[in-house]
Amino acid sequence: MTETPAHSATRRAEFLDGMKATFPLVVGAVPFGIIFGALAITAGLSPWATLGLSLFVYAGSSQFVGVGLVGAATPLPVIWLTTFVVNVRHALYAASLAPHMKHLGHRWMLPLGFWLTDETFVVVIKRFEQADTSPFKHWFYLGSAIIMYVNWNLCTLIGVAFGSAVPDPSRWGLDFAMSATFIGMLVPAIRSRPSLVAVVVAGAVAVAAHSLPNQLWLILAALCGIIAAVLAERYGKPGTPSAKTPAQP
Repeated sequence: MTETPAHSATRRAEFLDGMKATFPLVVGAVPFGIIFGALAITAGLSPWATLGLSLFVYAGSSQFVGVGLVGAATPLPVIWLTTFVVNVRHALYAASLAPHMKHLGHRWMLPLGFWLTDETFVVVIKRFEQADTSPFKHWFYLGSAIIMYVNWNLCTLIGVAFGSAVPDPSRWGLDFAMSATFIGMLVPAIRSRPSLVAVVVAGAVAVAAHSLPNQLWLILAALCGIIAAVLAERYGKPGTPSAKTPAQP
């Protein structure tokens, strides 16, 4: 039996461990944040509006989508709907974290909910699923959230500072760092057949449906991946009843 690694059951230790576990993902997010700040300026947003998006919205992919729609003079209802659809995936993250955080009060739940990102979710869910009895795992979450939030806003500020000097920041090609970061987060999480099925199905649907308006391909891919994983979990086990092998009474 593999032993669960020991963790110091202190707030400070959990907080620092959360920052350390998130640091490699922070490095991958650096160019992403800088590009956002620069793109927002070149799309016509003021520096304060750009910084405000990162400070008070704090939703990387939705910020990119929103800035692109603002630059194209898209009506506000369409912008709201599109960014809402892009961020719906966070409801899935919250559902996974809820059993581990239901004992926390609003003083914790509200800020941690605001700071929930893809990167933080990946490292935090692994910590929560570890079998040790530390009562301060939410401090691990806080450490991860703080380092991501500070990094994102600093990088936005850098992008704003240099945005006017760069005519087309998207030509840098640094946005590939986002894709590489997400691949790096995803691969270690594939630890079972259902998770592999979910990834393959969601990826195939995302590619096939990428032309759908308002980023609807994101939701469609997520739903198809979830359904595929549930079916793989239910019918992929040895001895599971099927149409060809009726269950015995």
